[in-house]
Amino acid sequence: MDSRLLFIEDDPSIAEMVVEVLQEHYDVDYASTGEDGLELALNTHYDLMVMDRRLPGMDGVAVIQGVRRAGITTPVLMLTALGSIDDRVSGLDGGANDYLTKPFEFDELLARLRALRRGFAAETGKTYIGEWLLVPETQSLYNPYGDRVSLTGTETALLALLAESPEHIFSRTEILSAIFSADDTPGTVDTYVHYIRRKTEHGIIETVRSQGYRLGLGS
Repeated sequence: MDSRLLFIEDDPSIAEMVVEVLQEHYDVDYASTGEDGLELALNTHYDLMVMDRRLPGMDGVAVIQGVRRAGITTPVLMLTALGSIDDRVSGLDGGANDYLTKPFEFDELLARLRALRRGFAAETGKTYIGEWLLVPETQSLYNPYGDRVSLTGTETALLALLAESPEHIFSRTEILSAIFSADDTPGTVDTYVHYIRRKTEHGIIETVRSQGYRLGLGS
């Protein structure tokens, strides 16, 4: 499942083109008014939000402010024909993370969205495992639909360890040394890998035959 994105734009001709491009990379929800967009943002988990500044009724800055007041930190990219410095400053001060002036190239839009997602994960200590989001601070893992999976401290530590070096194959001895006590055995590692897979999906941790484990799902 692709990452989930909210797109708010009142111009139907622009919206149709942008949604078509975004849907190649994201699971897109679309709203044509600020009020409808805010309602979606407050009731659905999104990885990214993209919105026009000039919207009927509630404009884009007001939508972002409503999102931020609710404690939602999802990265927001604002699209607008208003390109003055004052417009950019007010949009960013209102809670937007980035600003792209119309007309724009789709390649730049997609690149900025990728950069926003990477920066958000690094800033918050959150880690993407494929389309799953690991939040070590709250011992939580969110599936691609935004549903929360509760982890134990040990399960969190194991996933966080693998996520630190996603290409590295961790032997059971390495994992035991980093997470478990001296009394534990390699079988303990296998048990906790099983626990995590049972709560999520098998591919979230990849077994490398005769070597150990590494992060899965293409991370």
